[in-house]
Amino acid sequence: MKTTTRLVTLLALLLFVWYLFADRITPYTSLARVKAIVIEVVPQVSGYVAALAVTNAQLVEGGDLLARIDQRPFALEVEKARSALQSATQSVGASSSQVEIAQANLTQAEIGLKNTELQSVRIFELDRKGLVAKAKVDDMRADLAAAESKVAGAGADLEKARQQLGDKGADNPQIRSAIAQLGEAELNLEWTELHAPSRGVVVDLTIGEGTFAKAGQALMNLVSFEEVWVEAYLTENNLARVSVGDPVDMVLDLYPGRIFKGEVSSITNAASVGPDSPGSLPSVPKEQAWLRDPQRFPVRIRMLGYEIGSENADIRRNLNGQANVIVYTGDNGFLNALGAVWIRLISWLSYAY
Repeated sequence: MKTTTRLVTLLALLLFVWYLFADRITPYTSLARVKAIVIEVVPQVSGYVAALAVTNAQLVEGGDLLARIDQRPFALEVEKARSALQSATQSVGASSSQVEIAQANLTQAEIGLKNTELQSVRIFELDRKGLVAKAKVDDMRADLAAAESKVAGAGADLEKARQQLGDKGADNPQIRSAIAQLGEAELNLEWTELHAPSRGVVVDLTIGEGTFAKAGQALMNLVSFEEVWVEAYLTENNLARVSVGDPVDMVLDLYPGRIFKGEVSSITNAASVGPDSPGSLPSVPKEQAWLRDPQRFPVRIRMLGYEIGSENADIRRNLNGQANVIVYTGDNGFLNALGAVWIRLISWLSYAY
């Protein structure tokens, strides 16, 4: 009896010592999740869904058509914008003609003024000599003032015509505005087709043909396969020896009995403990028991050999699927060997739960 007690006590002591060292040199956690980038498929324009090209949980490639919004009203806007551009071009042509006419009128007025000035010189010289009637002199002064006024009016008309014309060609404000409106209409027409931004799986599809799509509101989500990782939640005392690049063994619940290789790609040095907001008092976490709960921090792990384009890239990886992770933080052969045995034991036990 004493021998059995001593053996059990010795075994418990050995396990405790192993736990203390392994917890820091080969930290292990069963709190790990498969993570991926989730992209919201959001329309830029509003309208009724005319065609739905995918189903829920369908695998799509980057650029594949997901849905199409009724294009008819947007095609009409494009035609209206094209007509407006043609009208602006014609209007600028008419304004150009008005400038030419105004310039010709100004030239004629200046010629008329010059002739009047020449006549006035002769009449005023005769008046100085007393050889012409006073009424004739007054008429000449009135003609000269009228000619000067006509030149001033023609000059004002020319300036107005030039301002209305603006710059020539594509630099004309009317034409630039019409081109911009046409570009906006064509862009809205292009936005009626929603395409997959990357390779992934369609999820949360709850719409059908005839659904009214509102600009800015998601129609579905796409779980991208271009970046998938495992996020392991290690306790604070696990992290003392963990570094970026450390090798990792993982078990995914989706594939019991199988070990996946990885490496630490980043360590998050922050964790939320309460909804603190600017201007509010700090929130202090309360202890729930005699021993406080350990604080956990996310460690991102890259799965080696399963990147996009590799032969193993097509394994299923469920978003938020559970995983078990062990990190090898050093070259301790004995503890690393025990850790490798432990994670393989966990991989076989995952068949049962």
